[in-house]
Amino acid sequence: MPPVVMRQWFPRYDRSMSESRVPESDEAPPAPGQVTVELSAAIVAATPAGPSVLALRGEGGGAPGLPSGPLEATHRTLEAGLRSWVAEQTRQELGHVEQLYTFGDRDRTACDPGVRALSIGYLALVREARPAGSADAAWEGWYRWFPWEDRRDGQPAALDRLEARLVAWADSGATAGARQLRRDRLAATFGTGGDGWIEDRVLERYELLYGAGLVSEAGAPPGVGEGSVMRADHRRILATAIGRLRGKIKYRPIVFELMPPAFTFLQLQQTVEGLAGIRLHKPNFRRLVEQQGLVEETGEVTTETGGRPARLLRFRSEVLLERPAPGLRLPRPRQPAA
Repeated sequence: MPPVVMRQWFPRYDRSMSESRVPESDEAPPAPGQVTVELSAAIVAATPAGPSVLALRGEGGGAPGLPSGPLEATHRTLEAGLRSWVAEQTRQELGHVEQLYTFGDRDRTACDPGVRALSIGYLALVREARPAGSADAAWEGWYRWFPWEDRRDGQPAALDRLEARLVAWADSGATAGARQLRRDRLAATFGTGGDGWIEDRVLERYELLYGAGLVSEAGAPPGVGEGSVMRADHRRILATAIGRLRGKIKYRPIVFELMPPAFTFLQLQQTVEGLAGIRLHKPNFRRLVEQQGLVEETGEVTTETGGRPARLLRFRSEVLLERPAPGLRLPRPRQPAA
C-alpha cells in the first residue's frame, strides 16, 4: 500500500461563514488590503464534574464566542494584549497562558474580501471557575461544543448519531481512491475499523466533521449539525486548545495548574478523566502518580468526600526542576460496565 500523505487526510477546507455570524463593530472597516489581528483565548477551568470554558454570549442572540479582541498599538506584547482583553471582557485573572496557533484562512470570517483577518489563539488555565464578573461572559462545559468527545460513560449518543452519516460520507467519494482516503481518515480520527480512539485528535475530528458537512459552521441543516455553534472559527480554536491540553497532560505536569492547592486522589483522577474524556482504572492511575513522584501528602484529611476521611495531597513543586518534568502518563482506560 503506498504511503498516505497526511496533508491529504486533513486538507484545508472551505471555511466561509454566514453573514449572521460576523461580530458587529462600530469601527470603520479597515482599508482594502489591510491585515487585522485578533487575539482569542480558550480559558479553561476544571473540576471533578468536568472541564469548562469561559465564553462570551453572542450579541442579539447570536452564537457565543471566546474572549477576544484586536491587537492594538498600545499592547506591549501579544500576551499582554490578550490579558488586557480578557480582563476587560470577563474580569478574570489568568494563570498559565500559552500560544496555540495562528488561524489565517482567507475566508475565516465574512468581512470585506480585501481584508485578511488573522486570529492568534491561546490556551489559558485558571484554578477555579469563579464568577465571570461580566453579564456577557459565562462558564460552559466544553462538551457542549464537542459532545462526541466525552467517552467517560462509553460511546456518546452524539457519536452514535454521527457514525452512519460519516460512513455515508466516506462511501460518497467520487472515485475508489477518494472513498478509501475518506475511510482512512475515519480510521485515523474516529478509530473506526478497530484502530482505536486517540483522545488528542480533537481538531482532526472536528475538521473531518466540518469537511463532511456535519457541523453547523459548515452549513449542516437543522437537526444534523452536532454540538453548539460558536462565532466565526472559535470552535476550531477551542478544538485546538482541547487537543493541546489532552496531549500535554501526558508529558508535562500541567494538570496541576488546574487543581486547587490541596486535593484528594479521587479529585485528581476525576479531573484528568474529565479533561481526557475517558475513564481510568483507579489502582493503575494511583500507581502511576505515585511512581512518578508528582504529589506528596499535606498531612491533613478531608471528610467532604461523603465517606471515609481522604488524605489531602499537593503537587510536589520540585518536579518542575527535574528534567524531564513528567506528566500523567494515562493508564489504559477503564471500560464502562455493559
